[in-house]
Amino acid sequence: MLDDTDLAIIRLLRENSRLQWKEIGAAVHLTGQAVAARVRALEEAGVITGYSAGVDAAKIGQPLTAFVTVFMASADHAAFHRFLENEQSITAAHRVSGDGCYWLRADLASHDELNALLQKILRHGNYRLHLSIGRIK
Repeated sequence: MLDDTDLAIIRLLRENSRLQWKEIGAAVHLTGQAVAARVRALEEAGVITGYSAGVDAAKIGQPLTAFVTVFMASADHAAFHRFLENEQSITAAHRVSGDGCYWLRADLASHDELNALLQKILRHGNYRLHLSIGRIK
């Protein structure tokens, strides 16, 4: 069971996964060693599954962000999952309830890349497309 201190550590790591244990400890009133032990326990329990860097996609040549809701044409979700794993432009994929079967986020360099991605998605089903006009958070 997670306590308030564990949740505070997780929040701090989500904001900046490069924080030193000592810096986290100062924020949650623990020693750096105690924070390290808690983080290790959270990793072993599968609560913390990895660390990543936030990247400004536009600054690496991918200024176009598309949100795609996919409506599967068949029940062959395994083939779609393989497609998702191999498609580099898709930066997030979620199985969803309600409207559609999957929600995807793709970061792309151009409208030509977007069109190519949408053609690949059509092999698996139909889609609804939304383009980002600005990131808020």
